[in-house]
Parts: sequence; C-alpha cells; structure tokens
Amino acid sequence: MDSTATDLFDTGRFEAGRSRLASLAYRLLGSAGDAEDAVQDAFLHWQAADRQRIRVPEAWLTKVVTNLCLDRLRSAQARRERAVGAWLPEPLLDGDPMLGPADTFEQRESVSLAVLTLMERLSPLERAVYVLREAFSYGHAEIAEILDISESASQQHLHRARHRVTAARRSGSEVDPAAARRIVEEFLSAASSGRTERLVALLTDDVIAISDGAGLAEKLLRYDTPQRVAAVARGGFKPSPAKRRLAGGTPAMHYAVVNGTPAILTVVGDRVVGSVTFDLAGGRIATVRGIAAPARLSRLTEAWRQHRPDTPLIAQW
Repeated sequence: MDSTATDLFDTGRFEAGRSRLASLAYRLLGSAGDAEDAVQDAFLHWQAADRQRIRVPEAWLTKVVTNLCLDRLRSAQARRERAVGAWLPEPLLDGDPMLGPADTFEQRESVSLAVLTLMERLSPLERAVYVLREAFSYGHAEIAEILDISESASQQHLHRARHRVTAARRSGSEVDPAAARRIVEEFLSAASSGRTERLVALLTDDVIAISDGAGLAEKLLRYDTPQRVAAVARGGFKPSPAKRRLAGGTPAMHYAVVNGTPAILTVVGDRVVGSVTFDLAGGRIATVRGIAAPARLSRLTEAWRQHRPDTPLIAQW
C-alpha cells in the first residue's frame, strides 16, 4: 500500500471512532465545542504519529483525547470560566451522537446535565476515572494505563468520585417518559397563565432553579424555594413585546428531551433561543435549568434543524 493509500486508510480508521471520542470528550468537558476541538487536536496527533507502531488505535486515541481534555480542565482559563456558580454544561438534543453510549442507566446518567454539573466538583483525575469507568466500562488496569496512574489510585479516584456525585445527587432513578412530559406540560401551562399555586404544587420542597439570565448574566442566577422558583417561572414564561424582541421574533414552545431529561425549547423559526430542562423526583420538579446564551445553544440548534418536532405546546408565545 503506497503512502497516500495508507494515509486514507488511517484517516478512515480515525473517522470510524470519531463519534466515540467526541462522546468521551463531551463527558469530560461538558462542552460540545471544546469536545470537538479536543477530537480535532487528537486527529493532528494521530497524523503526526508513527501509526505502524500503534498496536491498538482505539486505546491510543482514547488516551490522547483523555489527556487533551485533562489539559483543558487544568488550564487557568478553564478554572476561571468554570468557576462554581458561573457555568452550566452545554445541552444536547436527544439522539445527538455526542451523547454516546446509552445502554445502561449509568451511561445515560453520566451525560445528564445534573451529573455533568456535579462532576465540576471533582478533580480532573476523578472526573476522568469516573467517566471512563461509568460511561465506557473500562477496567482499572486500562484506566491506569490511560492516565499513567496505578490501579489502586484509579480505584481510589473512582470511590471518591462516586461518593461525591451520589452525595450531591438530587435524584437517582429514571422517570417514565409519559409522566415526565405531563409534568412539564403542566408546568408550562401554569407558568404561562400565572397560576402560582399550581406551580408551587408541581415543585419539590427543596427545589432549585438555575439560569444564565436569558444569556445576559455574568454569573448564574439561583433560586431555592418553591415560592421563589414559581415567581421566577411565572415571570419568565409570561410573554411580552420586550421578550419577543430579545428572542428575535415570536417564539414557539416545544417539548423535547435534552441530555436524557425533559425540556422546553423556545424556538424562533429554526433557531433554538432557550432551553429549560427539568430534573424530576417523586413526581415533582426538583431542579430547573435555564440556558439562553447563544454560544451554548449552537449545536442544539443544528440538531433541531434536522429534527421533526411534535406539535408545539405553545405555537405563538
């Protein structure tokens, strides 16, 4: 095989694994854009490497992507950007290949916005071990090789990561999709019509709401009682000319599934201008996350344009 044919073959091998690598990078970084950059950097490493000496390309590329992501997590810029209270993971529409493996509950949970947010509390190594073990089922010997640590260190990192995620997690079971949709539809109906009592009844006693302030706030906004969350939801979902101008038109409200959780997407034309996701517990809403910063919605918008949505919950808001 001549060099050109070899390069094409090796490029094909990389592309065959690109989706898996992107899914790994997204779980490690919580950002689709950063994940794509990490995978592209890995491709450059792959092109520059002596590929004839790489016995197991999948393992080699997994190690490269993981360590590129760790470098990003450890950077001073990342620490500033991802400071507690200033950052939410980038939402992805159900079916996006970057969400990766979803065969087990652990795999689905590891890509939820709740767990991606909780993983910000972990050290970069704890996060990497947690993702490699829970989402991709690597053994501790394989993880030790990828991260250049001992097997016992891998086990210790996993133990600490699981403990921290479990201790902070607000719900740990999957919700029936039909029930989830009904609760979210009731929430939107109550919020848009101003029925505060009905809103409060839909919320858990320890509910929290987190928002980027329509994409305008420098720091995340946080509300933490049923009454405050209900008041914010009522104000946020009440239509007004000013909100339509901010959205760039008259939005429609659609039900969707984002990172495995129920969501309301605000859509103008074919552009998603807002995403509100819900964590449910015991048949009520435990967490509400609102994201409207355009940079955090670009990939979701791309996926939405390829999506055939149901009839909107509100056609003209």
